[in-house]
Amino acid sequence: MAIAVGDAHMEGLLAGLNEPQREAVTHGEGPLLVLAGAGSGKTRVLTHRIAYLIGTGQARASEILAITFTNKAAAEMRGRAELLVGARVRAMWIMTFHAACVRILRAHAQRLGYTRQFTIYDQADSRRLVKRCMEEQGVDPKRFTPAAIHSQISDAKSRMRDAESYSQMVGSFFERTVADVYGSYERELHRMNAMDFDDLLVRTVNVLELFPEVRTSYQEAFRHILVDEYQDTNPVQYRLLELLTGERRNLTVVGDPDQSVYGFRGADIGNILSFEQRFPDATVIRLEQNYRSTQTILDAANAVILNNRGRKEKRLWTELGQGDPIHVRELDDEHAEARFVAGEIERLVDDGASRSEVAVFYRTNAQSRVLEDTLVRGEVPYQVVGGTRFYERAEIKDAIAYLTALVNPQDAGAFTRIVNSPRRGIGATSVARVLSQANTTGDPVWEVAGAPERIPGLGSAAVKALTRFMDTIRALRERAQAQGPVAALLGEVLEQSGYLEALRAERTIEAQGRIENLEELVNVAAEYDSAESEQPSLGEFLQQVSLVADADTRDDDAGLVTLMTLHNAKGLEYPIVFMIGCEDGIFPHSRALEEGGVEEERRLCYVGITRAQRDLYITYARQRTVFGAMNYALPSRFIAEIPPQLTDREEPRPRGAGGFRERLTSWSAGGQGGSANPATVRIGPRPAQELPDFRMGEEVTDAKFGEGTVIGLEPGGIVVVRFRRDGSERKLMSQYANLSRR
Repeated sequence: MAIAVGDAHMEGLLAGLNEPQREAVTHGEGPLLVLAGAGSGKTRVLTHRIAYLIGTGQARASEILAITFTNKAAAEMRGRAELLVGARVRAMWIMTFHAACVRILRAHAQRLGYTRQFTIYDQADSRRLVKRCMEEQGVDPKRFTPAAIHSQISDAKSRMRDAESYSQMVGSFFERTVADVYGSYERELHRMNAMDFDDLLVRTVNVLELFPEVRTSYQEAFRHILVDEYQDTNPVQYRLLELLTGERRNLTVVGDPDQSVYGFRGADIGNILSFEQRFPDATVIRLEQNYRSTQTILDAANAVILNNRGRKEKRLWTELGQGDPIHVRELDDEHAEARFVAGEIERLVDDGASRSEVAVFYRTNAQSRVLEDTLVRGEVPYQVVGGTRFYERAEIKDAIAYLTALVNPQDAGAFTRIVNSPRRGIGATSVARVLSQANTTGDPVWEVAGAPERIPGLGSAAVKALTRFMDTIRALRERAQAQGPVAALLGEVLEQSGYLEALRAERTIEAQGRIENLEELVNVAAEYDSAESEQPSLGEFLQQVSLVADADTRDDDAGLVTLMTLHNAKGLEYPIVFMIGCEDGIFPHSRALEEGGVEEERRLCYVGITRAQRDLYITYARQRTVFGAMNYALPSRFIAEIPPQLTDREEPRPRGAGGFRERLTSWSAGGQGGSANPATVRIGPRPAQELPDFRMGEEVTDAKFGEGTVIGLEPGGIVVVRFRRDGSERKLMSQYANLSRR
């Protein structure tokens, strides 16, 4: 029940809140679930609730524990709370889960056999220790990598499974191996007075469960606990909150199950979906008024997410107006898609938009390559947020270094980069001895490495490893001299070097992303092969790649276009958003289709849509190159879930190229998180005069107006072209215009 408010200060605190926000802020005792839709002001609710609790005397500042997931979010919450309560914010615990646990453990870790000065291992430290434990257990790191085993251990800890309980659940040989290493790893951590990041949570739970007096002291200390992004909590985080809340049950959680997209990191959407079962006396408040987007964008998001089962119902609405329709565009391939996006960005900039207002989202990092190349050629400045530019990614640099080594035996830089990548037992000391010998004799490093038995101080194991490496390089050089397609050569390099095998053995999401990036590099090579009329050359290919990779994007007062994955877009907002690559198998991702994860992919689509404030573009390609092979694509099922009246989408044209005269224009939503079962509707060819024989995104030339890009097709044979010379857009009759394809 809300506390009565009498003084002007409290009335001022509540004055700018809408009714559901006010209800959440003034909630009294007991559990509170705030279902906060995208852009509905959840941080405002949290900080105002903190100020209200203090201002009405329901809690002292030191009795507030406010939990977030990132240091950035914690700093933002602390700063906004300080504006409301002043210096009293210093007495509050406003911090991440891990920071709160460290503070508790520094006071009580000795109860678990640690000292207060225990070391915290980051991921690199943890994986090094896992590797050492694997060596002690005799585990082959080429079969099961330290990253793969550490990932399994981390997942087990997030689910509150210690080494003993994990060992009782295993089935496969890999899981049995993990169980053995897990036990050794835990013993070593404790022996070294160290905890990894997962331990910070688990050991805090251990302390609270094992020692009632400690648990009681913190339950009494924290009169009110508030949690942001509750949909992203995992089982150990839920248990921690349960222990800290105690009998008072003054737990306020704010979140949106429709934005739960981190299942691959261990987040359990069940924590928020089952909140009312775990706390039957909970008050539930829905924040549905959006302050960010137009109603058209919100209606699209509402329609898409409605296809998920078992969700908590809410419907976003706004007072910002209906807005423009969503721009849905079908392009011929990924290159036409990239040209369309680049051209549309420049048109928007010409119309007064800033490039910093524009964001382009994609499902996987590998998708950025074609777009990056197009933006570089068009001199459109951009930044990649939460990731690295394509040609700067470590795996891409490694692959390029392998190819460089095949054409330039003088390149010592390529040698040092790839000689132990993937790891093959040639450590830094051995590499230093090879380089030292090359400097001493004046011979090329590759020539020295070819006779490792002559290198002073090189151990027998390193000699064997270096011999195997050089045998592989010699075989690949012979293959390169045959002057075949570069894409095929690159594929052989990645396989024979063991690079892909090592990534597959990692069994992590990150490794899968690196594999996809390498597949995209093969696509780059395949494009080069198909573009060359004469014999392709590996040296020329490397030259072209280096020109693209080293292209400088100029500083621009108008800002940078932002590129990022959909996962990295969560929590952000932009006036203009492009969602590209919206095809089944790309988005939703093929892995989700295979593993029944379509509902989380749909939530990711919901996140992407609701990042847009004013304009939203959704694009897909008729065909897309994957690992050097052209594949025909189906539009994402998520596009079909958007009501047609919310879009300006034209009826898809029949596929004309290659005799493809039938078009899939309808497909099922695929089963509410189940598998894809497209429903085929066959459409006969349109009359030839209805639409011009050009494609969206196609580059054309006109004798009068010069070079341009097709940006629209209209009935009656009209083609809309944006010309580069003056930036003009012209509607031309294709039957009479002097248009030719470039």
